[in-house]
Amino acid sequence: MPGEESPPAVAAAAQRPAGAVSARHRPRAAAARRCPRYDTKESIELAFVTALQHLPPRQRAALVLRDVLGYRAAEVAGMLDGTEASVKGALQRARAALEAQLPAGRDRAPVPGSPRERHLAGRFAAAVEDGDIDAVLTLLTSDAWLTMPPEPYEYQGQAAIAAFLHHRAALRGAPLRLVPTRANTQPAFGCYLPCAQAPIARPYGMIVLTLRGDQISAITWFSDSSVFPHFGLPRALPQ
Repeated sequence: MPGEESPPAVAAAAQRPAGAVSARHRPRAAAARRCPRYDTKESIELAFVTALQHLPPRQRAALVLRDVLGYRAAEVAGMLDGTEASVKGALQRARAALEAQLPAGRDRAPVPGSPRERHLAGRFAAAVEDGDIDAVLTLLTSDAWLTMPPEPYEYQGQAAIAAFLHHRAALRGAPLRLVPTRANTQPAFGCYLPCAQAPIARPYGMIVLTLRGDQISAITWFSDSSVFPHFGLPRALPQ
């Protein structure tokens, strides 16, 4: 904020675009120790930023470092030259103040790793593996996006996404098999295509989901399967 010093991590967070991927347009493997309370899209919404401005500097820094970037309380304490107890106290006050400032009724993404998130991601995976495009569409918001960075192709809305998925399914000739992982703190899947010449399924690409409430608001497809080892994904699946 003007006239105030912010820790480097906080300043970086304020400038990070929603859903950002690396400079090479690759998803980032999620650190298992981090579990952000607020998703990256919500963290840069105008209402969120406005609400942050009403917090005292130390509370604001603690909340961004802990709840947006996902650092542990001990790590935040070290960054802010404080104790874990002081960080936890600042967080409690900041969270209460932030919830009072944010508009009611917004569709927040489920907490990472929560039963709600696992249920929605599991339904998506089952529909994809069954080749049931209609079931996939029922999970999407009406304004959902399907993108494929770094390619410029983008599809918005269920009709456009349905047409694309049907076209791709016809080209593949077989449903994909999915293995769950995480990328950019979001639910993701390594996708494998059954091989006609061998009893295995080969890496085909990666899907990263963006959730809103109990629906999927974006599907991001990465065709670069060379990143699979970074996400703990196998090089092939047995049939």
